[in-house]
Amino acid sequence: MALAAERRAAGRLLLAHPLVTSDGPHADLFPLVRRHADWLGKRFQQVLGYRLLVDTSYARLFKAGLGVGAGHRLERSSGTPFTPRTYACLALALSVLVTAPEQLLLSQLVADIRAAAADAGVELEGAGRAAEKRTLVAALRWLVGWGVLTETEGSVGALAQEDGGEALITVDREIARVVVAGPLAQSRDGADLVRRAADPGFGGPRTYVRRMLVETPVVYLDELTDAERDWLRTRQRREAQAFSELLGLEAEIRAEGVALVDPEEELTDLHLPGTGTVAQAALLLVERLVERLRPDEPGHPATGGRLVIGVAVPGGLVDELLAGLVAEYGQRSNWQRDCLEDLPALREAVLGLLVRMRLMAPAGPLRSEGVGLPEGYDGTVPEGRSVTGVQGARVDGAGWVLLAAAARYSTRVTVRRAAGAAPDTATQQELPL
Repeated sequence: MALAAERRAAGRLLLAHPLVTSDGPHADLFPLVRRHADWLGKRFQQVLGYRLLVDTSYARLFKAGLGVGAGHRLERSSGTPFTPRTYACLALALSVLVTAPEQLLLSQLVADIRAAAADAGVELEGAGRAAEKRTLVAALRWLVGWGVLTETEGSVGALAQEDGGEALITVDREIARVVVAGPLAQSRDGADLVRRAADPGFGGPRTYVRRMLVETPVVYLDELTDAERDWLRTRQRREAQAFSELLGLEAEIRAEGVALVDPEEELTDLHLPGTGTVAQAALLLVERLVERLRPDEPGHPATGGRLVIGVAVPGGLVDELLAGLVAEYGQRSNWQRDCLEDLPALREAVLGLLVRMRLMAPAGPLRSEGVGLPEGYDGTVPEGRSVTGVQGARVDGAGWVLLAAAARYSTRVTVRRAAGAAPDTATQQELPL
């Protein structure tokens, strides 16, 4: 039992923090990773197709991508997501640091990054030199957090000071080299890198579905190819047991799909309910959308029912509900002033959170229809096998779609009695995901 618990703790740590250093925030668990490195490496490779590299001072789990729109974004300290320019600064910094001296001044690092940008034809200044400095600081702070940089004297934040503050930086070139996990050498451009990173390789549908289960809040059936859907439906009980033993995750299996739930609430970078204006507004918005748009009598295709995974959100409804929420809760709940004064910005942030939570999605073609599939990927099932029908389970067209898992946040619960049950017998709660 103790051995299994140690391996589970180390596996959970790597899944949540793919780069762990011996002197970083999770240094207390680093010895566990080293102790069970061989076992962990084999299990991550077998189950998820992830490569694990463990050195004396760091451990790096090389995760794969999940395709267009499924990435885990980086954010500034303010919570603002990285822009393409910030990601460019991060990539340029890494390109410099892999061959940098062990120590250098912040000003020299910035000069080297600007030179690399000029060589690559990347314009850094944007709206002005002050904006460029803030962007560089945001990228460098992540490198400090990962252990690539150590602020030996001063701070990388000095770059944003008006007087151009200085700092002495120590570089760990080994960690800099293992930060990037994608197949850069084989990729033609950014889009090709995303496609190649999402290729499950020899594992095919099995590996892709497992990655989706552990890396996203919900896996919906209609987003999977026929082969992936067939594999999930025939293996879901055994997979649930395997993920429980390996990572301590519990599977919720519903007609619309599958979600892996962490009882300890550690393996997520997203929380709903959560703190802050955006999380509060998102929770209230999704509650009201569910009440307005709950479908009539959804069911399972196996019993002749109609599978409903997504319903259309009428145009203007999100703005209408958000305006009402701001008026009702904004002042008394001390929501951020900039959110109260800029409804479009609040709308964008709220919808962004709900999309990442997989409670809403923009309408459009799905991966199951061939969007974003790696070249040569076979998503068909062998002749003679039948899979769960998902045709029409999600609305077509433009705008937004409210997804099945949103029903978890409803304030109203639908209770149905079993056929022939007496009025005083126990009832069974029947909810979508």
